Amino acid sequence: QVQLVESGGGLVQAGGSLRLSCAASGRTFSRYAMGWFRQAPGKEREFVAAISWSGTIYASSVKGRFTISRDNAKNTVYLQLNSLKPEDTAVYYCAARPGSLRSKGTEYDYWGQGTQVTVSN
Repeated sequence: QVQLVESGGGLVQAGGSLRLSCAASGRTFSRYAMGWFRQAPGKEREFVAAISWSGTIYASSVKGRFTISRDNAKNTVYLQLNSLKPEDTAVYYCAARPGSLRSKGTEYDYWGQGTQVTVSN
């Protein structure tokens, strides 16, 4: 069982930056692929980024602006959000799955409660 707790969300102006964190429980954190997803009001959840031992993948809408990283010693995964746009406004969720990278939310086993990111004009 893995428990995930996100933090770092908030209100920021367009063009600004935020860093989201996701702290995970468990002793085998390094074996898990970690993903970030987001859901805006009235929209479906969408993939943002993921990281595992094999590398990283990004949604095209955030590539070059967002950076995912992890610190296995701290059981934490991060999402650095730069050059934020109003369309990035959403609840951001952290997710975990054992094994390799995936971009489909249905392939992740564990989810956090989410953290709100709001980008104003």
